[in-house]
Amino acid sequence: MTPPSTSTPAGSDAALVERAQAGDARAYELLVIKYQRRIERLAGHMARDPHLAQDIAQETFLQAWRALPGFRGEAQFFTWLYRIALNTAKKALMARKRDWTLTQAALDDETFSPQGEPSTHASPESELAAREIAETVHAAMQALSADLREAITLREIEGMSYEEIAEAMNCPVGTVRSRIFRAREAISAKVKPLLSHQTGKRW
Repeated sequence: MTPPSTSTPAGSDAALVERAQAGDARAYELLVIKYQRRIERLAGHMARDPHLAQDIAQETFLQAWRALPGFRGEAQFFTWLYRIALNTAKKALMARKRDWTLTQAALDDETFSPQGEPSTHASPESELAAREIAETVHAAMQALSADLREAITLREIEGMSYEEIAEAMNCPVGTVRSRIFRAREAISAKVKPLLSHQTGKRW
């Protein structure tokens, strides 16, 4: 393995991957440190059990280390790692015969909250309404198919681009757009009645 070119920043993913592929365990450790929280967050969205989420994250990095020699840089390292995390999580949940679901913490994310962060001066009525909306979103998310739920999670919670999601889910960008649109419409249909008095607002 040739050393990274001088045009590649020493701390970039590409440079760290090259070093790790050459046997530099410290370089891979830096990649783990960089992405550990995001992978754990994704695992947490997919498994209610925090211990299972940690196991999924650890297994993801172990599988990535084993597969690293075959990584050719055709996708971003982060996208490649996410794909491994998704597959690892699905296998773990299937093994435990669990449904693929979001944690309640994920549903409290402001991305999915029509009201955003509650005001410190919010009335009991508004707080109750916000909780009802969150519970409705939770139920709507659980009712989605795995593909729709996965796509909307990566887009709205993780903030990934359509192209990154397509890489992670191994499908065309058009399919990603369709899945996200269908997921949003399904959730909106459940939430819209609760927001009928708030003109122009959607979840």
